Amino acid sequence: MSVVGNNRVGIPIVLLHDAEGAVITVETKRGELIRGLLFEAEDMMNLYLKKAVVLGPKPGAKRMVDQIYVRGTEIVFIVLPEMLRHAPMFNRITHWRKHGGAPPE
Repeated sequence: MSVVGNNRVGIPIVLLHDAEGAVITVETKRGELIRGLLFEAEDMMNLYLKKAVVLGPKPGAKRMVDQIYVRGTEIVFIVLPEMLRHAPMFNRITHWRKHGGAPPE
């Protein structure tokens, strides 16, 4: 069994799912910065944000949107909340490293 279970997704995707319900910032390939409440994250890194602020690539271009869908292939960088540093998933990783891949009891 892997660190993240049998669902075959990696650590970054699990961390992204754990961030659902928190405010995140996303940078896109077009140079936009989008900050909003992460409502849903898909395994392909497609994100659905609510109550978002979009800062356009041009200086001063700012708009508020009620909801926005960002395709995973358009994402360059994601800033997650600091609280995820203490996510339960990291306890599984520590256990996995310590016990050589043995499943937690």
